[in-house]
Formats: sequence, structure tokens, C-alpha cells
Amino acid sequence: MTLSAPRRPRSWAPLASLGILGLALIGPSAHAVATPDSPATTPCRVQGIETEVSCGVLQRPLDPAKPTGTQIDIHYLVVPALARNKLPDPVLVLAGGPGQSAIDVAPSVLPRLNRLHNRRDLVFIDQRGTGQSAPLQCARENQLSTAEQTDIEAGVKRFDQCREQLQKLPHGDLRHYTTSIAMQDFDAVRDKLGAPQWNLVGASYGTRAALEYQRQFPDRVRRNVIDGVAPPDMVLPASMSTDVQAALDALFKSCEDEPACSQRFPGLKARWQALLSSLPRQITVPNALSGRPESMTLSREIALRAVRNPLYVPALSSALPAAIDAATQGRYEALVGLSSSMGSSKGMRIAMGMHFSVVCAEDVPRLGLSQDPPGADLGRADADFYSRVCKNWPRGAVPEAFYQIPPAKQPVLLLSGGADPVTPPRHGERVAKQLGALARHLVVPASGHGVLSVSCMADVLYRFIDTKQDAEALKVDASCAAQMPRALAFQPLQLPQQAQP
Repeated sequence: MTLSAPRRPRSWAPLASLGILGLALIGPSAHAVATPDSPATTPCRVQGIETEVSCGVLQRPLDPAKPTGTQIDIHYLVVPALARNKLPDPVLVLAGGPGQSAIDVAPSVLPRLNRLHNRRDLVFIDQRGTGQSAPLQCARENQLSTAEQTDIEAGVKRFDQCREQLQKLPHGDLRHYTTSIAMQDFDAVRDKLGAPQWNLVGASYGTRAALEYQRQFPDRVRRNVIDGVAPPDMVLPASMSTDVQAALDALFKSCEDEPACSQRFPGLKARWQALLSSLPRQITVPNALSGRPESMTLSREIALRAVRNPLYVPALSSALPAAIDAATQGRYEALVGLSSSMGSSKGMRIAMGMHFSVVCAEDVPRLGLSQDPPGADLGRADADFYSRVCKNWPRGAVPEAFYQIPPAKQPVLLLSGGADPVTPPRHGERVAKQLGALARHLVVPASGHGVLSVSCMADVLYRFIDTKQDAEALKVDASCAAQMPRALAFQPLQLPQQAQP
């Protein structure tokens, strides 16, 4: 469900790592509110998308129990189908985080949806609390220094201050940002657009949202694709310790099994343990954005979070053996650099107020029910961090049915990366069994967090949604992704030593 810092993976922000797309519209029509007598969308332009698109805003009650009370604006974007004879079932893209703006993500995901875009509208809704939909942004989260990002105590204090500021907003009742309420907003948008059904494509936390939408509105879903399955009963802060530890152990094992890696970095796991035992210590590293040197205390928790972010992407995790090797020799630049390598684009930003409003209501109260054993290295650090932040965070009411996944009435394609450190295949397997006969679970062994980023998966996605017959859709051939090779360990260039005079 890519938990979090300013430079984050694309979903389930690794928030406790204190470190996981803004909407720029041109033209006054972009902010027109949709009412029963106004059009669902008006022409607009969005930064990062070359062609003219359509934008809409729908007013919704902040508290569903008080329909005439405080109203919030739900912003959405429609990228119209290219063909005139378009199909009536759009594709709804659900963003990750929780806390990502779907509209800000749109420019980066559109290229993967080209074939679907030919005859289907593509819809992106800023979930309440994100983007421009009653945003719950914490100040300065994308401007923190490396030291600030990695200071746990400062992070708890900063999010406490953020909560106090957000509660002063007109839309600051933080109890009304749960996934269940947000999916009712989404169905209201569907109704406004006049779509009898739509196809869901959700990634990471977006898979939880898609499952909840499907639970509440099963007849409104034609096909459902969930990538990096983060089910509602996941208990994120606990499961992440288990899953990240498994991914880290697998990294060390793959280095042992790869001759070039084991020869270049012998005894890597043992040296990593020795490094952890030597902490905390003062180090100086360049800031990832400015390049200026910064002094910071490298603690055990910070070192563990430094290896977590790269594990999301195999191309980055392949550089971890070299980075860990350098750190054991007192050179920390590569390790700290990799931890902030996900970028800081608007699409990667997380609305942390919305993030905590979801996790504090849906996950943290169930920590005592989790059966996931803490990782040997990671322990309960994430669970403790979230518990501290959530202690005073207002918690929305979550229906018990939210945690149940009824059998699917329509085809569901579940995608899991074998090297995913936060939503590995074990979660997809459990959900597939609950969904029943109309679910198919595909595992791509060499993929990390986000199977749809594998190039050939765009065609698999298209054929699953475009195929008319349900039975044929479930037979879609995805062998191209299964054959993707594992990324080998990065080998730093060794320059020849200069001849002695």
C-alpha cells in the first residue's frame, strides 16, 4: 500500500521511513462545480498532458450522515477516448499512498493505458483529502532536510502539529476521510458521468480502495485489476515489518547465490548485522536535492529505512549490496542516496493528513489482531511510530464489513511482484481465495512493487479489460512478464590503480 517520507515509492508511502502527481489547470472552467443542472465536465488543460482534457468538480457532504452540512469539492479528470465510437464503460484509475493525488499521477500512467484509451474514457478522481479535493497536506513535507526526514521524534511532533493545523480547516473533521466514505464519492462521480459501469485499475493502496468500491457497489464494476494487493485486513504497520524483512533476507540470499556478487561482497549479511550493531554514529552525507553536506545521526532505525525504499524497485535494490558494502567501510553516500532515489515529483507526494486519517482508522486499531511476526531486524519500529502519531488522531468509524471480501461477481485480475517488500504475493493469494472462481492471481517473480510497470503488462491489462467474455478475460496470456529476468547485483566500476613512480 506503497509507510512515508517526502521521496516515496509510488504507493503505500513508507511513511514511517520519514522520507514513500499537484494539479495545474488552465482556464476558469476548470473549477466549475457540477450540479444537477450543469455538465459533468468542462474542457481544461492539465500540466503534463499535451492534449485538452475534461475536468469536473462534484460537491459532496463532508459527513455523509449530514447531507446538508459542510460540503467539500471532489475534483476529477476525464481523458476522453480517442475514437468516436467509444465504449460505455470507462476505466477508473485509483491512486496509491494512501494520500496520492490521482490527477497528479495521470501524466505518468497515461502512456501505459494507450490501447485502453482508444475506445474508453480514462477517469482520475482526487480522493477526498488529496490533490484539490479538500486537501489534508502537512506543511513542508516536501522540503525537509535529510536529518529532518530521519528524525523520528521530530516526525512525531511534526505530525502532531500538522493534525492541530488541519483540524482548524473548514473541512478539518478528520473522521470523514475513510476509504468507505471516499468510495461513495467515487460512485457519485460515476453517476454524474452517466457511466452504467466502469473498469477499475488500482495500485497498492488503490487496490484496497478498489476492493471496497467493489464490495459496496458490485453491480457497478465490469472488470477489476488490482496491482500490489493491499487488502483491508492487512494491518499495515505490522505486515510491513514482516514483508520488508523477507525482501531484505531474499536480497542477501540472492547475493550469496550469485557468484559475482558473493565474490565482490563476501559475507554481506554478517557485515550488515555488524553495521547495525555499531549504530548510532555521526555521519556527514550530501543532501539528495541540494548536494550540500549535512551532518546527521545514523541510527539503526534510519539505516533500516534507508534500505527499504530501494527494495520497491529491483533496478534500485540491485545496487544495495554495493551500497551496504561501502557503508560497512564508512562510506554512507550510496546508502543514503538510494533511500531518497524515488524522486520528489508532484505525483510522488503524499497528503500525510489523509494518509494518517486512513491508517489511524483502518489499520492501527487492529494491531493487536495481527498474526504477522515482527522482522528480526525491523521489529516493531513502524507499529510503534504509527501508534504514537495515531494516539491523538481522530478516528473515523469503519464498518466491520469493510474487512470482509465477498466473492466477486465480475472478473478480477490480481497482480503481485515476487520481490515486492510491502505487498508481496502472500496477500494476493489470500484475497484471490476470498474472491473465488472469478479471480486470477498472477505473480511476476522478478518484479517489485508495481507489476503494471513491466512493459508487456500494458498489453495484458488491455486484453483483460477489452475481452468481451469473462471466461476469456481470465485466460489472458501473461507469460511475457513471468519470463522477466531478475536484476543482477550492481558492480561498481573498478578503476585500475595508478602505477607507483
